[in-house]
Amino acid sequence: MIQTDHQATANQHDLSVLIVNYNVKDYLVGCLRSVLDGIGGLSVQIVVVDNHSSDNSVEELQPIFPSVEWIALEKNIGFGRANNAGMVHCTGRHVLFLNPDTIIGHDTLSTMVEYLDAHPDVGLAGCKVLNPDGTFQVACRRGLPTPWASFCKLFGLQSLFPKSRLFARYNLTYLDVDDTYEVDALIGAFMVGPRALINSAGGFDPQFFMYGEDLDLCYRIQCSGSKIMYVHTTNIVHFKGESTKRSSMNEVRVFYDAMELFAKKHFGGSPVFLGFMKLGIGVRSVFERLTRRLRDVMMIIVDMLSILLALLIATAVRFDSPFGFPDYAYPTVLIVVPLVALLSLLSMGEYVEYRPSLRRSLLGLFATFFLLSSMTYFVKEFAFSRGVVLMTVGLSAVFFAISRGLVVLFDTLKGSGKKRRIMLVGINEASERIAQELSGVDGRNTDVIGVVRVAGAAGQNTTSMDILGTTDYLDKIIESAEAKEVIFTDPAVSQAQVMKFMTKSARLGARFHLATEYDDIVTARIINDVVGVEPTVSVSPLMLFRNKVVKRLMDLIIATLSLPFVAIRLSLGSKKARGSWSVWTSILKGTMSVVGLYPDEVSRPAGKLGRTSFVHLSDTTSISEQSIKQLNDYYVDQYSLSLDIEIIIKHLLR
Repeated sequence: MIQTDHQATANQHDLSVLIVNYNVKDYLVGCLRSVLDGIGGLSVQIVVVDNHSSDNSVEELQPIFPSVEWIALEKNIGFGRANNAGMVHCTGRHVLFLNPDTIIGHDTLSTMVEYLDAHPDVGLAGCKVLNPDGTFQVACRRGLPTPWASFCKLFGLQSLFPKSRLFARYNLTYLDVDDTYEVDALIGAFMVGPRALINSAGGFDPQFFMYGEDLDLCYRIQCSGSKIMYVHTTNIVHFKGESTKRSSMNEVRVFYDAMELFAKKHFGGSPVFLGFMKLGIGVRSVFERLTRRLRDVMMIIVDMLSILLALLIATAVRFDSPFGFPDYAYPTVLIVVPLVALLSLLSMGEYVEYRPSLRRSLLGLFATFFLLSSMTYFVKEFAFSRGVVLMTVGLSAVFFAISRGLVVLFDTLKGSGKKRRIMLVGINEASERIAQELSGVDGRNTDVIGVVRVAGAAGQNTTSMDILGTTDYLDKIIESAEAKEVIFTDPAVSQAQVMKFMTKSARLGARFHLATEYDDIVTARIINDVVGVEPTVSVSPLMLFRNKVVKRLMDLIIATLSLPFVAIRLSLGSKKARGSWSVWTSILKGTMSVVGLYPDEVSRPAGKLGRTSFVHLSDTTSISEQSIKQLNDYYVDQYSLSLDIEIIIKHLLR
């Protein structure tokens, strides 16, 4: 609990800062430091609710921040519910809902409290939110997702006409970011309002696990007669989406599910609007996923066209015509050959698990040749194509080598293959150590170009790095040195100064990082941000695409074969068959698996509950919770198809 000389009456604080943390302890350090630096003359309570993080957030940070109230939950209950749990402990006149992946300005707390005190008709207020590169984050103030606004957002009209009042109502991009005005909704990363009013509104709706709960709360408070205000006179930095990056959550699906829930809750009386919303959400969701994997999608298209071209050339060489096969072979061969090749390439991890490579593509083509050749022995009417298969695979290998070579050349010319140019601000031990970490990390994508001396800072030591200048002209140094990452290591640089630097340098596209405290975890985060390497995370075999496909196919086949027998038992009046029917239909839907995990209290990034499991092979009534956890962990870490088959066989033998 943080108190300054300025005490509120009756032990009531001016402000309670409520932070829900999930696996972002490195960002939480910077967030808490910025809050402590921004208290000023306020009476402030800081409450951190940890949503069952797996990175030891509470254990490691509680000793560093003993004045913070820590609430450790036993499982991840979602953003809204965790905030509701924290609200019980809040005593401030106002409550600030703050994300852990944010840095607030030195005047942010005082500015927002003063604004709320001066405007009692305001129910929730938010401030200007910046991206790490200093640009404005448009999601920090929004309009209500009416049918028209949603249409413009989901189908891209807002992006095409960002300054139009007609088309840009969802994110209000036509409004000046440097004005204060009433809006319909704010971003959950930063919302502050009177605690009594928020409690009277019921807090966050627990139906929303993540995303949409901020929009829902704003809408309900607005309907109660209070205003939702965007205040431009102070700002924060938001490293958007860090918690979802460190979880198994499909954030695209969760986001659009939340939007559908909001539409059903508040516009459920209009079937037309709800149906339209579902259509738009579906289209946008597919578009978002394709956009994220655009290069992979394009490579798949190029590869399949290459295989078809190779097939036509091989057919022309063998039969003197590109369509020289018997008439009954078309269009079958034009579909089966690319399809078998695609499945073979995916089984090698091409496209989905790794970037396309010649080695894996050649292995995939070898598997394609083996499968297609084998198929001709079982389908005799297609035996004429064996020679063509060999020639098709050979030509495809040549085309694959050319296409992948062109990709490498394009990346080189574009500059994506160049090293990230990193600049440190502050001459101290931290900068030296971070420079060594970045130079030695297994990414080979970094180039520490030098260090900038903090203007006016005393006691700075000498350094082995090149000194590029002082912070008096930091933006010019960033531009001339073409720096893409700027890491502040000197605690003498205040949060306000960092934000000024970011705003002034926004046009340059550099990303800013803060590493003034708790260097060991902050360095790991920066390395991950800059290089893309997460040194402490291992991927379960269950998360690999090819294993997901194989396991899902096995589930579908076994469930499809089992359900008719269960249906017969149901028709005969078997009571036990009802439970079996529910389990097998869950497997068919994909919410369970034939072989999987036994229920426990551990949240894992991979694995579903199973019809059977390691634990089922023993006496489940006598096995300890620790043994259940160890067996589940072993299954997740050591998964293979053969392991599933072995468990099924032992289960049947029992």
